[in-house]
Amino acid sequence: MAQHVVPRDGSGADDRPPGATAPGSDRSGQEEARGASFNEFAPLFVISVAANLAGMHAQTLRSYDRQGLVSPGRTASGGRRYSHRDIELLREVQRLSQDEGVNRAGIKRIIEMDSQVHALQEKVAELAAELAAVRAELDSHQASAATEMAAVARSVHASYRRDVVPWRAPSSAIVTWRPQR
Repeated sequence: MAQHVVPRDGSGADDRPPGATAPGSDRSGQEEARGASFNEFAPLFVISVAANLAGMHAQTLRSYDRQGLVSPGRTASGGRRYSHRDIELLREVQRLSQDEGVNRAGIKRIIEMDSQVHALQEKVAELAAELAAVRAELDSHQASAATEMAAVARSVHASYRRDVVPWRAPSSAIVTWRPQR
């Protein structure tokens, strides 16, 4: 699948902001091509590469890190390593700041709330899966209980003695009896 490259200098006919997808592009196809082993949180990029990918200056990334807006992973020697998720977050911070006019405190609050929403969505998905498992187990137990009850009912009926007559409740009919002479 061909990847669409957007020039950062604005010289091309395509002046979408960094991170925007091309109209009609198949993002899910790109994600499938990455495979199941892709981890968007893996710290891969040094600060210069991350700055280039995000369309920012490296000092801006350092500033965002100091302010706690985007906190990249660190190497053993203390160097910053940015993940794909960090780069997406950098682009979102830039969009909120430049396009929407949100100040840095507001951006930090938006990021925190977004993280909370994401965590809650994961918890809901986890609980939904747990509920589905419990429902499947309950259905299984109900089916086995119904089978056992049917088997018990068949075995009790087969054990009836033939000389025993089923008892019927008395009726309200009037019967006249006359002894014979």
